[in-house]
Parts: sequence; C-alpha cells; structure tokens
Amino acid sequence: MTLAHILLLLVAGFLGGTMNAIAGGGSFATFPAMIFIGMPSVAANASSTVALLPGGMTSAWAYRFDLRPVGGIGLAPMLAASVAGGLTGALLLLNTPSHAFDVMIPWLLALASLAFLFGGRAGAALRRHLRIRPGPVLAVQYVLGIYGGYFGGAVGIMMMAAWSLLENVTLKALNPAKMVMVVAANAIAVVCFAVAGAVIWPATLVTLIAAIAGGYVGARIGRFLPARLVRAVVLCVTIGMTAVFFWRVYGPA
Repeated sequence: MTLAHILLLLVAGFLGGTMNAIAGGGSFATFPAMIFIGMPSVAANASSTVALLPGGMTSAWAYRFDLRPVGGIGLAPMLAASVAGGLTGALLLLNTPSHAFDVMIPWLLALASLAFLFGGRAGAALRRHLRIRPGPVLAVQYVLGIYGGYFGGAVGIMMMAAWSLLENVTLKALNPAKMVMVVAANAIAVVCFAVAGAVIWPATLVTLIAAIAGGYVGARIGRFLPARLVRAVVLCVTIGMTAVFFWRVYGPA
C-alpha cells in the first residue's frame, strides 16, 4: 500500500465507524475505499466486513441488558436464523467470481440506498394494512441473514422494517435485537472469510483501527446531532457511492 492508500483507508474507516455508530451504512465508506485502492471486489467486501465487525460487537455488548424478544419470537430462534443466513451468504460470496460481483455491486448499493431512503416508511405503511405471524418472520430473517453475509448494506433497516409487521412491537425496543442479529450474521461471515483466506489483512487492520476510533466519536456526538442531519449525510454518502459505481460499471469505457 502507498501512503495515499493508507490515508484513504484511515479516512474511510473513521467515517464508516462513525456512520455505523450513529445511523448505519458504514460499509458505504469502507467498501468503496478498498475497491479504489485496487482490491478485488470480493476481497474488498470480505475485508470491509471484518474491519467494521469490532465496532458492531461493541455496540451489541452495550445493548446486552436491553435485549427483548422480537414481537413474541424468542431471541434464540432469531439468532439461529441470522447465523444460518449469514453463513449461507458468506459461502455464496466466496463462490461468486469477482467479475460477476463487479456487475452486481451497483445494484446491491442501490438496494441498500432504497432501504435507507424508504425502509422505515415502508415498514410503517405496511403495518397499517398487514400483520404477519412469527413463522414467516423467521424465514424472512434467514433471507436477510443471507443478504447480511453476502453484502449487508442497510440490512439492519431491512430487519426493522420486517419486524414492524409483527403484532405488539415497539421499534425503539427492537434496536438492541437488531444490532445483535446484524453482528451475528456478520460474525459468522467473518469466520468464513478468514478461513477461506479472502481477507487482505494489511488494509483491513488499517481500516479496522480507524473504524474503532470513528465508532467512539460517533457514539459521543450522535446523541447531539439532529436526526434529519444524520439522515441527510448518510443518504448523500449512499446515493453518491451508488452513482459512482453505476458510472464505473456502466459508464463510457
């Protein structure tokens, strides 16, 4: 790595850690940075997941006393569905050729951007007309775990939108469970990536250290920032990165 690469990873890691601590979407900073320094896309995605995991684990640990069942569904079945899905997603990623993943990246980023933009409102709108039973939610949780292990952008928002369709749920009370489920899917994916040798460790460690610092800062300042400002910043980053990757893949040669 050059000095410019290290500086880019430090900035991206700090921004990603801060975003995750405040609103989520940290991979929109770290994953593109790893792509831009020349890492293959699959390795960049795996390395980004590893770099952001410690911050997520710290947040999940902080929430340990606030964990509650998800709309009457016990945490153990939800955790099992998340881990099984994360394992499946990680194995799918490891078996995806980089050239195929390159083509998928803009669409995955677009999906995550739409989740950030409309996920909360979509869940609230559906809740007025639809309620679902616990069984289907476990199936949905498995699918979301697959997405989390494979790519993961905005997966927490997608989980909250799905859980909002259950009876007798308070979204604020579900936030600790969401964090734990996201970390569970990512953790099993990280184990797979590390065992498979898909992680490029020098770049990952630089990003990881910066992400931990960013997570600490984000946790301190997040309580004072206006929610609209935070949402606007996250949306600017996600939509901007989505546009860049669409141009990179489909723009003029």
